[in-house]
Amino acid sequence: MSTTFFGAIAARDNVHGEKRNSLCHRHFAEHISNLPYFSTNGYTAGSDRTTVERESNNNLDDRKPVGACCRQTRTLMPDLVAYVDGGSLGNPGPSGIGVIIDGSDNGEIRIAKWIGHQDNNVAEYVALLEALQCALALKARALHVYSDSEVVVRQMKGEYRCRSARLYSLNFICRKLARSIKFSISHVRREKNAEANGLANAAVRNQTS
Repeated sequence: MSTTFFGAIAARDNVHGEKRNSLCHRHFAEHISNLPYFSTNGYTAGSDRTTVERESNNNLDDRKPVGACCRQTRTLMPDLVAYVDGGSLGNPGPSGIGVIIDGSDNGEIRIAKWIGHQDNNVAEYVALLEALQCALALKARALHVYSDSEVVVRQMKGEYRCRSARLYSLNFICRKLARSIKFSISHVRREKNAEANGLANAAVRNQTS
């Protein structure tokens, strides 16, 4: 990810002022470059920690890199539902994300990914961003996301302001991607999001064990 990308976005955004956007996006560009296996331009395959689990299919392996999951040629435009979660040990600390996506022709997609040392809110946003990127790569018509992070849900709906430069930039990118599809997001209780939470925790355990 380059600072040129964020500079181009900031120049078009007049909501919070050109100066604030430039500072926020530059700050985020420096921060996000430290996230392992992360790209806002698509998935970065090449690590055994970045895997997708899905229902068995005779023509597909049961486990493939995330990139392989989302770079398939599609003729239909599915409606997807995603459960996302992110968390850290220590806040900030070693962090992981978990994403479960239903509605794909290839069956359920399960993503568990370690994202380095982050805080809980950043991890929650990266999980949402992962779901958005996958939905766009699958050429989805619509995506509905369930998250147990009230901060992320309310900020994405415009009910909470982003006072952190990191969260402002993540929110900006997620909202920009969300405009490419029919997007909606809802808050879900933590116990209803146990599977995504388990994937996030597994990603951290696999990295730190």
